[in-house]
Amino acid sequence: MKTYIFLLLFQISLYASFSGTIVDKTTLKPLSDVIISDTKQSVKSDSKGFFSIKSKEDTYFVKAYGYRPLQFSANKKNSTIKVEPITVKALYLTFWGASNNSQTLKNILKIIKETEANAVVVDVKNEYGSTSFLTSFEQANNYGAHKNRTNRDIEKFIQTMKANNIYTIARVVTFKDELQASHNPDYAIKNLDGETWRNHDNMAWVDPYDKRSHEYTISIAEEAAKVGYDEINFDYIRFPAKTDLLYSKKHTQENRIKAIEEFLQTAQNRLRKYGVFISVDTYGNICWSDDDNNIGQTVESFAKHADYLAPMLYPSGFSSGSFYFTHPADYPYEVIYRSISNIKKRIDTKRVRPWLQYFKDYTSKKREYKRDEIQEQIKATEDINTVGWMMWSPSSKYHINYLSK
Repeated sequence: MKTYIFLLLFQISLYASFSGTIVDKTTLKPLSDVIISDTKQSVKSDSKGFFSIKSKEDTYFVKAYGYRPLQFSANKKNSTIKVEPITVKALYLTFWGASNNSQTLKNILKIIKETEANAVVVDVKNEYGSTSFLTSFEQANNYGAHKNRTNRDIEKFIQTMKANNIYTIARVVTFKDELQASHNPDYAIKNLDGETWRNHDNMAWVDPYDKRSHEYTISIAEEAAKVGYDEINFDYIRFPAKTDLLYSKKHTQENRIKAIEEFLQTAQNRLRKYGVFISVDTYGNICWSDDDNNIGQTVESFAKHADYLAPMLYPSGFSSGSFYFTHPADYPYEVIYRSISNIKKRIDTKRVRPWLQYFKDYTSKKREYKRDEIQEQIKATEDINTVGWMMWSPSSKYHINYLSK
């Protein structure tokens, strides 16, 4: 019995308790509900910013909503941990523009230098399944995911971003993946005839119920975290918006939501050791729906497992009659403001960072989206107190005067 007690005390002694207080770097005010992690566990700070974590590890990660991620050592003498606030204002950078030498990248760097934009969203895995840089994930490499890569020196790219104090977001397309599905037809989504289903752009999807599809995409997300991205943004983290398809489980709302939640739980566990934030892209109508829209997405389920919610609130994406407007695209401010206002009881707006429209209205009026329309959307995010915005230009072409105050 004494031997058992001695061994138990010895094991406990291996785990040191590190305590500290998390404060805002600018105001020095304590921050509550901040996530502090080692590679295996997470704790939260209390109302006074205090935390205590039992761990034998030397490195810890801090995630506070509305702040840059932070890494610190247990050897830190001062137990007051200061985190830097940031309102992320991100520009989408295409898969093809992510080259270190591309003119697209040079233009975006110039815009960030001269405007309030301070972040980029970069395609790391696109809809086809290609990766923008060579990863160490052999399964994807065996499929040829790296063959069309556009960045031959990812370390240089990340260094450039950090040198310019740019917040980096890795966009990882999740279940829409022609490359993965074509190499794994056994867990590709199928038509009722049993053949692999492809959508309107001839892309196949993998089954979100199958854990192999989870492991594959999360492995690529890990590669983005390893090279130094601040945040992983999961897009197409849903089921296809189509009926009459075959899946490995009964296709009910409960099962759909559970499958997406399980993906995010696994992602959180796997990505914890890198200290990255996780955001999820959703349809804009998630803000107005009480169900999962038959695709597995709800505000509540995402709020439980992701750090940030990124609804695609493109005014052109809302049908005539939405918001009582015949042409919602004529009212960019109202679309953004009202949509986020409608979910603020379900998720704190400091955890919402919407996608905004930086492209021509594709509905009947074909309205050009220029400076006024861009600024109205941005103002709406500021007035409803989101943690920023992400601007979607399919070509990654932006105008400095559209983004300048």
